[in-house]
Formats: sequence, C-alpha cells, structure tokens
Amino acid sequence: MTEKNFNSDSEIIKPVHTSKVGGSPFKGVAGWIDNRLPILRIFKYEYLDFQVPKSLNYFWSLGGILMVCLIFLIITGVTLGMHYKPSSSEAFNSVEKIMRDVNFGWLIRYAHMNLASFFFIAVYLHIFRGLYYGSYKEPRQLMWLLGIIIFFMMMATAFLGYTLPWGQMSYWGATVITNLFSAIPVVGKFIVTWLWGDYAVGDSTLNRFYVLHWLIAFGIVGIVVFHVIALHIVGSNNPSGIEPVDTRDTVSFAPYTTSKDLFAMLVFLLIFVLFMMYIPNYLGHPDNYIPANPLVTPAHIVPEWYFLPYYAILRSIPNKLLGVIAMVSSIAMLGLLPWLDLSKVRSSVFRPIWKQFIFLFVLDFFLLMYLGKMPPEGVYVILSRIGLAYWFMFFLIITPLVSIMETPLQMPNSIHEYEDWKKKGKIKTLKIF
Repeated sequence: MTEKNFNSDSEIIKPVHTSKVGGSPFKGVAGWIDNRLPILRIFKYEYLDFQVPKSLNYFWSLGGILMVCLIFLIITGVTLGMHYKPSSSEAFNSVEKIMRDVNFGWLIRYAHMNLASFFFIAVYLHIFRGLYYGSYKEPRQLMWLLGIIIFFMMMATAFLGYTLPWGQMSYWGATVITNLFSAIPVVGKFIVTWLWGDYAVGDSTLNRFYVLHWLIAFGIVGIVVFHVIALHIVGSNNPSGIEPVDTRDTVSFAPYTTSKDLFAMLVFLLIFVLFMMYIPNYLGHPDNYIPANPLVTPAHIVPEWYFLPYYAILRSIPNKLLGVIAMVSSIAMLGLLPWLDLSKVRSSVFRPIWKQFIFLFVLDFFLLMYLGKMPPEGVYVILSRIGLAYWFMFFLIITPLVSIMETPLQMPNSIHEYEDWKKKGKIKTLKIF
C-alpha cells in the first residue's frame, strides 16, 4: 500500500462518486433528461417491461381502476373547492350555487359524489380479490398492511366529505360520529371538543373538516405511492397463488396487461357515467337536501352505504365504548390476516373449505349492510349481533382452524401448468372474471 492511500492522520482514502449521471437506455434529449432524472427508465423498467403472471384476470384491473378514480376525485374535488364556502351559514347555499349557477357545476358535483361510491365499490372488490386469492400472504404482508391503512384513510376522507354539504344528514352524521370519541376514557371529551373547535358541531367544525378532507385525501396519494412501490418489489400475486418460475409464466405489463386494464376501465367508466346521468342521487339520502338544523333531529340517522356494515356493528353492542372498539376492530382484523392464516396455499382455488367461509363472510357483509340502514330495534338488533359474531369468528377462530385442518387440492407446479389444467377443466375458477 503506497503513501497515496493515506492522509496525514493515517486514514485510508477511497475514491467517491457523488454523481450518478449516466446509464440511460435512451438517446438524444430523452437520454439527456433520463441521465439526470431517471423517470423515463423507471417507467420503462417498472411498467412497460415489468413482468407479471400471465394468469391475471380482470380482478387485477381494479388497481388501475382505483388509480383513475383517485385522480378524478382529486380533480373534481379541487374544482369544487374553488366555489365551496366552508361556513355553517354559507356551505349549503354554496353547494346549491355550484349545482345551479356554476358552469357544469352539477356535472362536477355529481361526478365527485358518485365517484366516491364507485371508488368504494372497486375497493371492496379489490379486498375480496385479496381474500380469495391470498394476496396478503408472504411476501406481500407489508403491501397488504399499506392497503388497510389506505382503506382507513378513505373512510375518514369520505366521512369528512359527507359533512361538507351541511344538510341534515351531514350535520347529524357529524354529531353522531364525533361523539363516539367521547367513549374513550379520560381524554375522550377533550378530543371531541378539539374536533368540534367549540362546544357543539358548528362553524369551527366545518372549517376543520374541510381542511382535514383535503389533507387526508392527499395523504392517501402518498400511501398509494408506497403501496405501488411495494407491489413492484414483491411482484403481483395471481389466481393460482403460484410464483412465476420462468418466462412461460409471465408476460410484459405492456401491451398485454395494459390492454386488459384499459378495457376494464372503459367498462367501469361507462357504468359510472350511466349511473351518474340517470340516477345520480340513488345512493344519497333525501334529507341531505334539507339545510342543517340543530333543532330538528331526523327520525333515522343513516350514514353512506359503504359505512353501513360497520354502523350495524357499532349499534349491535349496547355499551358505547365496546361498540366503538368492535367497529374499529372489525376493519383492523383484516390487517392480522397474514398471521392468522397459517396455510401454505395462497389461492382459494385449491382450498375448498376456506372458499366456502369466504363466501359466507361476503354474505355476512351484505347482511350487516342491510341491517345498518334498518332501525336499531327488535329482530334487526338480534341479526346484527349474529352478523357481528360471525365477523369476528371468521378472523379469530375459523381462519386459523381451517388453515391448520384443511387438506388443499392437488396443485400444479407452475403458472403455465395451471393454465393448461384450467383449459382441460381440471380446475374450477370464478367464471365471471
């Protein structure tokens, strides 16, 4: 070792390269830009050339559909925010002004309002796909957890957005939901007062909810970025639940998957446009076209349809604190699935018993959705408690027991073999997708 490798303090000197310019596969202006900001090569390697399993069905198009929904929700939301006034005395009238006086204001508002519902429809299908095909299993646990965080943030954003028109359901929905925090021991009342910004739901509350609606919505975009990065690290799951072995098992994302996703998006948007144009208020509540009145309580306070299963769970327990814990836990349980399901087989295609319990869970979800809009009395409360019992049994008892005791069906050794078996009728799959 020569003297050049040492400084005066006998410290080893190594060459450093702080610049990472270079390595772009592109030429000309595109290469010059990509060498300094490698967004073009990221797009090429992580989207155009990204390898995905060849057995993906239309369930896997829901990710792209959700991305499109999120983009349009932000665009329409920003446009509405330019005309909306977050004041308890002006909010309702400002929404009516958007509908009647702003050019295409009715279209923008109906698009935003109905797209929120279609966003949740796509998300629930996305979650079902994850449950059915085992997308929460190793090595995709973190990606699944990020998805659950997005779901919680979506629910918060949707609730805050529902309060902004400041109709009767907006006002009383805000009152009921914020009062749930008072069930938290010691600090509950302080949290409620902080949320209200006053001693009752009013002008300060509306201002805070308006800001939080924006803040959490853009927070969702940030977590979605991490969700997509995690997907590109671990790769896509597929209906067989088998990891790709060689090039016979995969195709390039473009043009194969992109063409399928584009078709699915067009069908989804067609259904959405038809719904928005012909029955835009079908999923809303007529009481929300009545200005908020603190002196008149609606006969039956009902949240948006996508909250109804959890609302039914909340009301099925007479104790306020336990009801809140059950409601939050019913969603959080999804995050525990990677560790509760001990089966080495991912896909329900090869798990006949587990498949039946998933379908029962879906039925339970719709039962609770129906019960959530019914009055909390008589047989509806009893059925809600039965639905609640199965919901938690599914996660805490059925999932680990079935994963231990179930004998899976014979599985192929690769995805291309799975495709051959499917063509020969050896495998029964969901025919719709």
